[in-house]
Amino acid sequence: MKFGIFYEHQLPRPWNDGDEHRLFKEALEQVELADRLGIDYAWEVEHHFLEEYSHSSAPEVFLAACSQRTKRIRLGHGITLQPPGYNHPARVAERISTLDLVSDGRVEWGTGESSSRIELEGFGVGYLHKRAMWEEAVRETARMMAMHPYPGFEGKFFSMPSRNVVPKPVQKPHPPLWVACSTRDTIKLAAKHGIGALTFAFVDPSEAKFWVEEYYETFKRECTPLGRTVNPNIAMVTGFMLDEDSQKAVAKGLEGFKFFGFALAHYYIVGTQVPGRTSIWDAFKKAPPFPEMPTGGIGNPDEVRANLEKFEEVGVDQTIFIQQGGNNRHADICSSLELFADRVMPDFKARHDARERKKQEELAPCIAKAMAKIPPLEDAQPAPIESYPVLMARMGVDMSQLPAARLMGPAAGQIKDKLDEQERLAKAAAS
Repeated sequence: MKFGIFYEHQLPRPWNDGDEHRLFKEALEQVELADRLGIDYAWEVEHHFLEEYSHSSAPEVFLAACSQRTKRIRLGHGITLQPPGYNHPARVAERISTLDLVSDGRVEWGTGESSSRIELEGFGVGYLHKRAMWEEAVRETARMMAMHPYPGFEGKFFSMPSRNVVPKPVQKPHPPLWVACSTRDTIKLAAKHGIGALTFAFVDPSEAKFWVEEYYETFKRECTPLGRTVNPNIAMVTGFMLDEDSQKAVAKGLEGFKFFGFALAHYYIVGTQVPGRTSIWDAFKKAPPFPEMPTGGIGNPDEVRANLEKFEEVGVDQTIFIQQGGNNRHADICSSLELFADRVMPDFKARHDARERKKQEELAPCIAKAMAKIPPLEDAQPAPIESYPVLMARMGVDMSQLPAARLMGPAAGQIKDKLDEQERLAKAAAS
């Protein structure tokens, strides 16, 4: 089983000048430390307007910064919001590919559709159609990264003409594809599409067992890839904080993990937000005790190891730690990562390669069957695209009379003069 760290960039109120700067700098230091320690993944969300809960609205920038501070750790979008109202598919393809290039091929392409009203309506994304938007955008974004050129698309939710979307990623045909899942139904959707399941639901190992079984059984029976390749993997999230003294670990980390759950419920289920005014932290502190959640990564090393072994036994491929929740302290996060790497992780590392080989051998026929369902990429025949001056000259437009010509400056006049000269030479040759 592999391990990841997860960032919402949570910042509970009250806020002071410099708090966001400190938050991001500390997160970069944590990712750099995780890379040195051998943690496998760093995941970064994309959210908008979710004050206190998530200040991570430009994950491609944060992950690019991480790429230059690290050597080995995989850099995961957890997730990219795919409905075109948030991100045009071509822009997603460009950003994912660029990050893959500057990171030397370390990107994990997580995708999602979002579900909070404050985000969806902020960008004019329709709630009833967001699943269809996600599916259309993911399929076409994957094609953009794989095709030379992309032939264009006339869809229900976005359209564009033929273009060669550049740059292309290091990982071919595109980085490993994932989707955010919060229910067993979305787990099955991920498996049907051949996509890794980023399971953002707090489940204990006994429940995780059923999620894993459903995912892999569905993958084996029903997979028709949405992307250009498959990524059969399932990841689960849990809280995180370690100390040799279990009670100290709980004191350091449990409140932050509960705030994570409380703020999540506020924006997605039970809350009412007044932008720039509501204090979720104050509401959290005044509320009745938040219900208990599985806390597999909070405790002393022996407790955490035993808890994580249960996830490993039921087939979870990756456990992702929510270490930066609420007001969890940077120093405590770093010391927890160090203690985890020293006392817990080595046993899992020692078992991983054999476990992965067995999994790949078992899935090989199913992967081959799924890959055979991917339709071949068509041979695009793009039409020539004239620049505006060339187009207007061909149409007989007097560019000197157009405001655009003046805005283009001397270049427009030079182009027009050149075209006039070519026309005169052509007429002379013809005569």
